[in-house]
Amino acid sequence: MIETALGGAVATQVLVGERTFDLVVKIAPKAVSDLDSIRNLPVFGANSERLTLGALTTVEVRSGLAKIMREGNERRIAIKLSVRGRDLGSLVGEAQTKASTAVKLPPGYRMLWTGAFENQQRAMRRLLVVVPITIVAIFFLLFTAFDSGKFAALILLNVPFAAVGGILALPIAGLDLSVSAMVGFIALFGVSIQSGVLLVERVRELRRLGKPMREAVIQGSESRLRPVMMTALMAALGLLPAAISTGVGAETARPFAVVIIGGLVTATLLTLFLLPILYPSFESEQRELI
Repeated sequence: MIETALGGAVATQVLVGERTFDLVVKIAPKAVSDLDSIRNLPVFGANSERLTLGALTTVEVRSGLAKIMREGNERRIAIKLSVRGRDLGSLVGEAQTKASTAVKLPPGYRMLWTGAFENQQRAMRRLLVVVPITIVAIFFLLFTAFDSGKFAALILLNVPFAAVGGILALPIAGLDLSVSAMVGFIALFGVSIQSGVLLVERVRELRRLGKPMREAVIQGSESRLRPVMMTALMAALGLLPAAISTGVGAETARPFAVVIIGGLVTATLLTLFLLPILYPSFESEQRELI
């Protein structure tokens, strides 16, 4: 059998014993449609015997591949698509479900989902390890700084409230959860915890000076209003151009910036209003602060 390719080249494989040899016959492109002429092509043997191509093989015209790609000594066919209006993870998940029921692959074939989806899954698995380690490391640093697990836990309450703001900001901005957004959450946790440290440390300082609980909490919150607001505004305003950008690279910069800006809104409100309310519950009245 001879399969036609581009440029008037006719290719097949010849099996001799247990060995296979590639055979290519170049002819004029117009002659491909004339099968009789192809069958009558002369072929000379090793002993000068004259045969025709039709006597040696079956001649047919079929559509062939213009290019055959290989990876790991295996043939590979790439099907590419662009994702718009949906997140990559949910789209590929839906496609995998439909493909598993609708597509029946012949023996020897397999389907792999690679490209940006594979990179995203690899990065997500790494972040599932990095994020818990980061939170544990932050708790350890807070514990050593305040010498109290209660105060470390109080400041870490900023983390879930900051995460809520970042998660809500993504659909508002028309974005989906991505690797860059996950990295933005890690940066957001650091900024939000810094604001909590400023407030708690000031209240503890006033308590060490002998201030009553209520007075210390109120004065501490008032004195740390400006530093906390400046910390949040500096980060938010600095990332605002990236959050509203639409140019090249915006698909990476926008989720990162939107997560931080949205998370700072809820984290700042928690630091200024909820943390002072919860502070008395985390400090024992009978404890003498040194």
